[in-house]
Amino acid sequence: MATSQRSRSRRTGRERRTAAVIVPQLDPSWQSPYEPSSHERDAHLHAVRRFAWRRRLPMTIAVGVVVVAALVGAALISPWLVVLAVVAGALYGWDLSRYSDRLSRQAGDLAGVLRSEFPVVGSTPERQRLGVVVERLSATFGVDGVAPYVIDDAGYNATLVPEGDGWALLVTSAMIRDYELIELEGVVAHCLARVRVGVAVRQAVAAMLNLDEVARRELSAPGSVYRTDEVAAATIRYPSGLASALRRCAAQGPVAGSMSQRPSFAARRAIWLNPWADRRESDLGDLDDPTVRAMALEEW
Repeated sequence: MATSQRSRSRRTGRERRTAAVIVPQLDPSWQSPYEPSSHERDAHLHAVRRFAWRRRLPMTIAVGVVVVAALVGAALISPWLVVLAVVAGALYGWDLSRYSDRLSRQAGDLAGVLRSEFPVVGSTPERQRLGVVVERLSATFGVDGVAPYVIDDAGYNATLVPEGDGWALLVTSAMIRDYELIELEGVVAHCLARVRVGVAVRQAVAAMLNLDEVARRELSAPGSVYRTDEVAAATIRYPSGLASALRRCAAQGPVAGSMSQRPSFAARRAIWLNPWADRRESDLGDLDDPTVRAMALEEW
């Protein structure tokens, strides 16, 4: 009996020594679908430059004709005409870059415009409450220089817009008054996620320019609000807070005297958490509708 046990023990030891070791195989190229890729961010960050290029299309065509003519002339007449082609192209590129930068700087004035229209209010505890949430989540999303403001408005809404070299977070007094902490965290997370995704600047530019509705919607990236919800919820790992906040927005509907009733709201709707605060009934075919976004988050 003892001999049999020793024999089994020796076989077990040999099996352990000869067993194949399974090495985990990690894919270094894998990325979570809820984390903005560099390609996604670059597409949004360069949207203003592409918009500037389209606005300068007649000049682009004219410069292109001059460059082509100069290159043809260099081949047929004088090689010195290559210099003309290079100079024309360089000057056009410099002018286009300057125009694009000017559009982006205009977006930095949006915070001041909004604060002039909606007075900053809120008691010290309310401002501190918002400030604590912002301070805690800013580091999580990697966004620096966020200044929180409570603005006087009866509707549920919030936005994060450029302000100089930083950002201004504007949250309505109704939201500060009525929202639970976990809902407020979801709201702030969504606003910060817009910077992480890269849509915040292009939406601010669209809100500042005098554009027709088609051009404004194209520049402000329709449907990106839904994507930003995904990034926000995945980052804070709690979609229920943001879902509840969006449900409140949808349930409130248009409020008399609020920002959604002003003519300027239509031009700026893309910058707000609820871009359809002036909508009386939900549109389940619109990804930016707060009801649709809440339903999606509730399925997580």
